[in-house]
Order: sequence, then structure tokens, then C-alpha cells
Amino acid sequence: MLQTISLVVVVLATVAGVALFARGASSIVRQVRVGRPAPGRLSPAGRRARTLVREVLGHGHFRQRPAVRAAHWLVMVSFPLLFLTLVTGYGQVVDPAFALPLLGHLPPWEWLVEAFAWLGLAGIVLLTGVRLRRRPRAGEPLPERRRSRFFGSTRWQAYFVEAVIAVVVVCVLALRVLEYAYYAGEPDLAQLATPLHFPLTAWLGEPLVGTGQAALADAITVVSAVKIVVSMSWMVVIGLQPSMGVAWHRFLAVVNVYARREPDGGPALGPAQPLLVGGAPLDVAALDDLPEDATLGVGHVEEFTWKGLLDFSTCTECGRCQDQCPAWNTGKPLSPKLFTLALRDHASAAAPFLRAAAPASGRPATSDAAPTAASPEEIGAAALAGRDGFRPHSGDVLGALSEAGATGPGGVSAVPSDLVPDVIDPDVLWACTTCGACVHQCPVDIEHVDHILDLRRHEVLMASAFPAELGGMFRKLESKGNPWGLAPRKRLEWAKGLPFDVPVVGADVESAAEVDYLFWVGCAGAFEDRARRTTRAVAELLHTAEVSFAVLGDSETCTGDPARRSGNELLFQMLAAQNVETLAEVGARRIVVTCAHCFNTLAREYPQLGGHYEVVHHTQLLDRLVREGRLTPVAPAAGEASRTVTYHDPCYLGRHNQVYAPPRELLGAVPGLSLTEMPRSGETAMCCGGGGGRVWMEETVGTRISSARAGEAAATGATAVATACPFCTTMLSDGAAANGDDVEVLDVAQLLLAAVRRGDPAPAD
Repeated sequence: MLQTISLVVVVLATVAGVALFARGASSIVRQVRVGRPAPGRLSPAGRRARTLVREVLGHGHFRQRPAVRAAHWLVMVSFPLLFLTLVTGYGQVVDPAFALPLLGHLPPWEWLVEAFAWLGLAGIVLLTGVRLRRRPRAGEPLPERRRSRFFGSTRWQAYFVEAVIAVVVVCVLALRVLEYAYYAGEPDLAQLATPLHFPLTAWLGEPLVGTGQAALADAITVVSAVKIVVSMSWMVVIGLQPSMGVAWHRFLAVVNVYARREPDGGPALGPAQPLLVGGAPLDVAALDDLPEDATLGVGHVEEFTWKGLLDFSTCTECGRCQDQCPAWNTGKPLSPKLFTLALRDHASAAAPFLRAAAPASGRPATSDAAPTAASPEEIGAAALAGRDGFRPHSGDVLGALSEAGATGPGGVSAVPSDLVPDVIDPDVLWACTTCGACVHQCPVDIEHVDHILDLRRHEVLMASAFPAELGGMFRKLESKGNPWGLAPRKRLEWAKGLPFDVPVVGADVESAAEVDYLFWVGCAGAFEDRARRTTRAVAELLHTAEVSFAVLGDSETCTGDPARRSGNELLFQMLAAQNVETLAEVGARRIVVTCAHCFNTLAREYPQLGGHYEVVHHTQLLDRLVREGRLTPVAPAAGEASRTVTYHDPCYLGRHNQVYAPPRELLGAVPGLSLTEMPRSGETAMCCGGGGGRVWMEETVGTRISSARAGEAAATGATAVATACPFCTTMLSDGAAANGDDVEVLDVAQLLLAAVRRGDPAPAD
């Protein structure tokens, strides 16, 4: 009787579980298919497959969390491995002695099952403990709750998944214990009841031997049924919740990692992706030929590519991106996690209407009752009320849709489709510094920066909606070729007073091919006083090392980085095309730059427009010159105190381009300098706050990012902050001044030059 009841329950649970799981999977597929094409995301298959295996098995994104890395890996591997024990469970509901043919009683398989059952249990207990320890606690002030990376995550979903895993693994172990005792009482199976077949559970099964075969058989039946019903309940719940990324990611992450931007495994950082129109990169020269209904950037959810929509569905809500985000950690409304979840929820709600409306118009009608973004007061109230689904940038998306009348495919087929401001608040969109910390930390390869940039492009190019400060910057770039709006003839003023001549291509040398390097000075290096000191230092060091170089002078114009990262792709392409043409005319092949943003643009983005050059950052070149003995730093005079410095990694040099060692090697080569690292350094370094066009915008919410980072530097006890980007020099200098910190901000080249000058008694500068 017990077996019959258990069998009926198991069959019903399985039918419901499989049917609803298939329904949920189908819903996700249909939702992702709403997106636009994503060319090149499925090939080359071989390289992508190798990267997938390496990333999944290596768990590389967990480098900074070794315990979590090990626990998650064990849970991940135990999921497919122990699936076969679920298959065994169906047989055990009917026959307690059932085992898989061939494999069931094979000792290596039994060892593997027991080992991963115990390790998987330990792993899920550790992961649950981490979540419980770091969860935001009700009653805490909002700033305290925001410090948790799980703030804003849907707690019940995570706890449900963890509970299911724990129960299933406990059932696997319980069955092994019961099987040992049952086999010991069966003459035909007694030879299996040994530590050889039960290496990690025999000690628990031994006390149960002799309990009674009928009771043991019933226990095996019940535990098998429980294991199956719990497993099917998981499938029922996630089938009903296609947006439950914490569960679905174990399937979707495989596809998302395979379809990542870089087939060889690099992060989706460095070059911004071209602006696609009709699946092809935008050609400014053919702008007049675009269809009248063409859109630039992403203004509606269906304008994301299918990979973008897959990104949103894959989010695990782990909050690692939020934990590292400089905007979120300084009180801004931007959280990369909540940004992703808002788009996920909106896509999930809108996709059925988009599919239904596609045959008629390709886009659903916009509701007159479209909700507005949540106000700061509403945000705080929602957070303090402990609403887990809280979205600081969009309010409760699904709730807003319900209020607007979009209750389901059978309801009103009208949803708010303008992503900004209906889903993403403008303050969220423009708070991003594009530092890439979120992308670097994401374990499932979500491309947050690309999505933010696509939204910015639409706001700038289609809606003409952007911060007022950017309007002035755009005008200055267009009219003067630099964001300061200064006359191009002043680009060489930095060289006045140097004890040597700085040759200009076209005036002093005919071609850049006549010198070792074309020195790309950059706008900051030419016009900003603090950056000019770096430019002069690099020029003097190159002259001392007898490295020939020349500059473009007033022929140089902005690379376009501030325009592109602010969403003005057309202005970027105009500036970039001008520079590519100039560089081709002068025969430039080898370029040295002092600005991390210029470095990234020239080396990684200009190839998109046909400009291919060998680009080195000044720290890379100077490091090589020191190692070759062409620059010799000299120790301070006797009695002169040594100096403690800390190094700040520029995001566009470090995270975006993986240049971490050369600046530190240079500092280590300077006698009299002692390097101390900030808690957040290298891959986890905090942004200065200047990227993504933010150097031109005021911070009016929360703490200034530059002040927070300068405070971290001062807390190390260093008297100087060394960096390698003019944006960082400017932002950190201003941050230190605002804090009242007695710390000097210098470029690495300035510190090196001071040491090299100690060996030359001749006055300079």
C-alpha cells in the first residue's frame, strides 16, 4: 500500500514538475528571441567551447573568494553527478533493492556519490551561512542595509534553492545509510554491505542493521519519494517563475558564458562595442541612408540583442557586482544588480505583448498610464520596509505593470516600453563610471557596461536627454577638438621651458616613421596643469633614455573617449575618423600615451575604424627602459627620508586592459620609495570616479567617489598616491583636497623622473 501511494505521488509530482519546467524553459526561450540578432556570438565554436569548459570548471570569477569558490564548485558538480541518484530513486519507490544496471554497485561510482554528497552538503551549508551572515537585516538604517551585497535580492528564492539542495543531498546520504542496513539483512545482497561499497556511510548504517527488513524497505521507499517530490517541487517553482535567475542560472549560465563577447575568455571590457543598426556597425558616412524608423542605441527592451536579454535572465542575484560598484558604495542609486533585475523583470512582463504585437507593428502600444520612476523618498521607504523586490531605479516593475493594466497575455496588451525613465531612472544611468568592476566580478559573464552604454546612446542620439554638463562638453569637442574648449594652438604650451626641443610631425620631421614613437599627448596632457607635469616628465625621461619621439601638435584632437562613453557615438566617430586619417597621413605605427583612456581608445577601439597601431602606455615603455638600463633611478642622498607611496590602478589601464605590473615594477625600481597597497587594489581596485564621462559631471548624490578613494589612499599612511592616468590624477587630487588629506597625487613618471634627476647634477625644468 505504501509503495502504491508513493508511486502515485511520485508520478503526479513528476508530471507536474516536467510540464511546468518545460513551460518555464519555453518562456525564457521566447523572451530571449524577442531580442535583436547578436552577430558572432556563437562562433568560433571550438574556442568558445574550450573557454566554456575552462571557465565553468575553473570558477575563475571566484578568485577573491576561495572558500565560496570551493563550496560553489562542489555544489555545481554534485548537481549533475547526483542526478543519477534521482533516477535510482524512481526504482527504489517500487523495489528497495533497485540499483542502476552496471553502474549501481560499481565501487568507484559509489565512492564518487558518497564523496560528493557529503561535500555538496558541506558546500551548501557554507553558502547558506554566507548568505545568512551577510544578509541585510530588518530594522537597520538604509545605509547599513545597502552594504550587504544581497540587498535587493529576492531572499525567499535563494533560501528555497538552498533548502532544496540540502534536502536532496541529505536524502541521498540517508538512502545510502538505509541501503547498507537493508543489504546486510538480505542474504543475496549481504556481500555489498561493506565499507568497500559504503565507504563514507557504513558507520551510520551499522547501528540500523537488524532493525527489520520491512521497516527498512518502507524507509527506503519514503525517502526516495521525498527526494523525488522535493526535486519536482523545485521544477514546479522555477517553471512558474521563469525570472528566477538564482535557479535558472545553472542552465542559462552555460549558454551565457559560451556566448560571451570575447571567445577566448577575456572580460567584456576594453573596447566599447560598435553601435549596431540592422545588425551591422553604424557607418557615419552612410548616416543619411539609414531608414527613417532606424533607432540608435536601446530605448525599448526589444532593441537589446538576444544576448542582452539572456544576460538579464541569467543573473543569479549574488550581488558581487553591487559589492564592487563605486557608485553604489558611495550612496548613488546605481546598483548593477538592481539595474539588471529591473530590465529582467520588465523583459519578462513585456515579452508576451511584444510577441503578440509583432505581426502587426513590431512594437506594443505604450500605455497612457505608464508608471514613473520611484522618487528618492519612495526608494528609502521601500527599502526600510524590507521589500526584497525593491528596485531603487524603477520601483516595483511588475507592480507598476499591474497598475498600468498589463496583467497578462489575456489582459490589456499595453506596457510601458520606454526604458528610460519608465524602467531605469536617469540618475541610475548617468551614475555609472564604466569602471568595469561589475563585469569583472560577474560569475555568469553579464555585460553590464555594454548595456548601460547602449541605453546612453539612445538617450543622447534619439531622445537628446542627458546631463547639462555633457552638452557643453560635446559642443567643445565638436568645435575645438578637446573637452576644455581651448584653442588647438595651445596644445604645445606644455613643452615651453624644456631644455630640449620637442619635434612636431610635419614641421620638424616629415613622418612619424622617422622616430621611435609618436607621443600622443592627449587633451588632459596638453591642457590640464596637473597632467601637463606628467607629459613633461615623460618627455624628459624619453629624451634622457635617447628614445626619439615626436608629437602631432595642433594636428592632434581628442580621441573621442569622453563622447563615446557618454553615449555620443556619432561625435566619437567624427573625432576618431579625423584622427585615423591624420595618423595615416603621418605614417604612425608606434604610439606612446600617458592617458589610460587614450591608450584604450587608440589600441582597442580605433581598429574598429581601420586604425591599427602598436600602442604602449608610458608605464610599459618606461619600465622597459629601466630594465634595459637606459634610465637609472638614483637613491636619495644620505639622511633623506624614504617615502611611502600607494598605487591607484586606473580602471582603463588595469581592469579594461590588464596592465597591472609595469607601474608597480617602476615604483619598485625607484630607490627610497616604499609601496603599500590599498585594501582594494589590482583587479579589485576602486574607481577614481572620472570614467564614463563622469569627470565632466558633478556628483550631487552621496559621497564623491574621488573623496572615498582618496580617503582609502590616505588611510594606508602613504604620503603620496601614485597613478598612471590624468583623469585619476585630477579626481584624486580634488578628492584629497576635499577631505583635507595631506597626501600628494603624482604620476608614476614624476616619481621616476625625480629619482633619475638625482643622478644628473645639471638643472632641468
